Amino acid sequence: MKTNTFLLTIGIVVAIICTTVAQTDPYNTDNFAIENVTVTHNTDLNLTVWNITVKGQAGSQTPTLNGQLDGAPVLGYVFPTSLSPTVVGFNKTDGILALALTSHPDFDDTPLWDENKDNKYDNDGVIWHPHWVVLVKDERVTGGFSVKQFKKADTTVKLPPTNPGMPMYMDSPGFSVITKNNTIQVIIPDYRIQNTTDFSFDAVTAFMKVNTSNENLPMLGVYNVYSIASGDLSLPYKVEKSTQKID
Repeated sequence: MKTNTFLLTIGIVVAIICTTVAQTDPYNTDNFAIENVTVTHNTDLNLTVWNITVKGQAGSQTPTLNGQLDGAPVLGYVFPTSLSPTVVGFNKTDGILALALTSHPDFDDTPLWDENKDNKYDNDGVIWHPHWVVLVKDERVTGGFSVKQFKKADTTVKLPPTNPGMPMYMDSPGFSVITKNNTIQVIIPDYRIQNTTDFSFDAVTAFMKVNTSNENLPMLGVYNVYSIASGDLSLPYKVEKSTQKID
């Protein structure tokens, strides 16, 4: 599916979902109501700073523990982009490359990183952390898309060496995520995206869920969309340039 067609279709779906999320949803709060999104390229430090600003306190809410992997809830502040999946180490494939900042207390999918700094590497999934994912249209879930899956025997699939070992287009790159007041930020060195600093992007907040028991559902699907920066997922935003050193 061509990128423009994909974006239009997904945009229509998520715009509808975003306006119909039940008010009883405990995560449908100002903490996930996007007010602004920016990606700034610092040319002195050779890095980009990705920032989402919300009405409430960014990152202050995390999912309620489910007690098992099947059905485990995942919350995300997500940057869909126009970047090719190849710039972060995936093979060329259809779909939208997105940077997802996530929290999920039921499992840890960053085996190389110790986000809570307790010298254990398998107990900090609740700490906000980044993933590169490839999103595809998926009518099986109410949010309209899921993380693209593949068969383990498929030798054409290429994943970055920091991937968590799941049969999905997902990576756990270990970038620094910072939450402060109404902002959540992630910092990415230029070389980690092949020095590609001219691209389009958007921002979405969403509720996702893991599935390990129903073969008719995706392994990680989007079920509720709370906010879309552009309103229609059209990726209208461009990377800004900055020469100011970051404090």
